[in-house]
This record gives sequence, C-alpha cells and structure tokens, in this order.
Amino acid sequence: MTDKIRIKDIAEKAGVSVGTVDRVLHNRPNVSPKAREKVEAALKEVDYHPNMYASALAYNKSYTFYIVMPRHEQEAYWEEIEQGAYKAMEARRDFHINVRILHYQRFSVESFNEQCEECLSNNPEGVVVVPSALEETREFTDKLHELKIPFVMLDSYMPDLRPLSFFGQDSFASGYFAARMLMLIASKEKEVMFFKLTKNGHSSSKQQDNREVGFRHYMRDHFPEIKITELDVPWGGTKQEYTEALTKFFDEHPDVHHCITLSSKAHIVGDFLLRSNRRDIQIMGYDMVEKNAHCMKEGSISFLIAQHAYQQGYCCIDALFKAIVLKKKVQPVNYMPIELLSPENVDFYRRTQL
Repeated sequence: MTDKIRIKDIAEKAGVSVGTVDRVLHNRPNVSPKAREKVEAALKEVDYHPNMYASALAYNKSYTFYIVMPRHEQEAYWEEIEQGAYKAMEARRDFHINVRILHYQRFSVESFNEQCEECLSNNPEGVVVVPSALEETREFTDKLHELKIPFVMLDSYMPDLRPLSFFGQDSFASGYFAARMLMLIASKEKEVMFFKLTKNGHSSSKQQDNREVGFRHYMRDHFPEIKITELDVPWGGTKQEYTEALTKFFDEHPDVHHCITLSSKAHIVGDFLLRSNRRDIQIMGYDMVEKNAHCMKEGSISFLIAQHAYQQGYCCIDALFKAIVLKKKVQPVNYMPIELLSPENVDFYRRTQL
C-alpha cells in the first residue's frame, strides 16, 4: 500500500504543495506549524513510510566517520574492532561511507587531544570515541555536541557525555561475573592474585576500573575470607620486568594457585607459568587473543571472557549510518554478551560472527 502512495497524493490530502510535503518528510525548515500539522496528519492517516534507503541513495552524498581509539601493537581486541568497522563500511559502500581511524597514545592527554583536534578539523559526519580520561573526553564530546556531530561510545560507557549510542559490555556485571566464575575453581583457596597493568597507578581504561568494582563487590559479598593480593606491573613493560615481578610474587606467596586479570594480558602470566613449569597455578582473563588461546590450550589459563570486539566495531559504524544517513532512531545502550571460554569451547568461538 505504502509504495503506491505518491508525495502528490499526500499534498492533495493535506491541501499543501508538493514542496511542503517534501520538506516535512526530510525535516527541512521553512514549513509553518499549521502546514506541518496537516502533512503529518495526512501521513498518519495513510500510514506512509518513506523508503529511506532509496532516498539516501538518491541523495548521493558521501559520509566520513572517524574512530578515535588507542594506539596498539597487533592486539587482537583492537584489531578486531577495526576489522568490524571496515566491514560495516564495505557493507554500506553504495551509500559512500568512509571510515578513518585516528590512534592516540594511551595515558597521554596530549596525544588524545591532538587526535581529537585532528578529527574535528576534518569535519566528520559522525565519530566513534574510545574514551580517555573523563575530563579530556568530556571536552571533546562537548565540542561534538556544539557542532551537532553525532558520536557513539565504544568500550567504556560514560552516560553523562550523552552519546548517541554505546556498544560494549556492562563492565560492572562483567567483573561480577568474572569473580563468580573464578570462584567455581578457587572457592577453597585462602588467597588469590589480582594481576594489574598500570601506569602511574592508573589502569588503561574506565572499563577495567568498573570491572574491578564488580569483581570486588562479588568477592566482598560472597567470599570475604579470601584475601585478594594485587600485583601491579608497569603497562608496556619488558618481558624481563614481568618475569622478575612474577617470580618474586610466587616465591613470596607459595599458597596462591589462582590469579585473575581484568585485561586481555592474561598471557603475560600464562606464558610465565609455562616457562617456569608451574603447573599448579592458573590465571583467568579477558579476550580471545591468540596468545591467550595458546596458554589456555597449554593449561596455564583456566577461563577467558569474550567481548565480541568485531561486532562492536561493526555495530558502531552501523549505528552512525542508521542515525545519520537513514535518519532512524538507534538503541542508546547496547551491551555485548558476556561469554565464558574454556579449553573445551575456545576453538568454536567465532570472533567475526554477527
């Protein structure tokens, strides 16, 4: 029925010009409130739904979406986010969608600000933001709001910044879940090791901080008798530094048999355990990184929690496409599944499946 309804028919029913109907349909200015009311009433009466795909294709405009994210060295999590974003771009190539990625140095306010300025200077139609510190991120998103540039947040959710949408795990729930899964195998222990990679006392993301809150909340409520001993090592440290720190820790804590990290770096501990032949210790971590999968198969990692990074990258670009090109409403909060991987199912995990 809708396909047979012409703009001319709507104009006649509303008693206005074809141009007025066109301006209402595309939310353009210069339409009086009375005329808009008549057109909207006529559209509702005939249940008219425009073909937004056809309209967007006919408009023949190009769109550039920027992603501002941390610089990384072949880290599977971030690589898969990029792959997912590019796949979304390819899927919408008929609409002239382009994706550009800007990398900032983690823990560097100056680097983050530089990349944000670079992004703004290129007048993007939409932006995907992986947050840095709250205040620096707020300064950037405030500018995006001023310029009326929609943005999607990825990895860490900061609702006060009013993003168009968010894609990532519920960090608190994820940390709570991680503690619960760890206790399936460590409930009889007196002490567990909490492995943290930090720089100047700070973790690499707000996401990890929120996971820790969830983790400690579960442990406090259900296993308050188990001691959680932190081992902080420098983010970006050398293999030798990690080996020395881990050797000292396990020599000083001979009763520790289970460890956890809330980052994708479980393989640092897992690889150390394999090299030192400490078969009575295991670690739990995040992300289906190749190095993590290897350690899991060799027996030094007990569980991994998957984040569906590829799906996050794809969905962020797709959300911008739907909101900006198709003028559709998008879901404001989109939590990714919290999936547990073990040696028995790790080979069946499909990182690129949507």
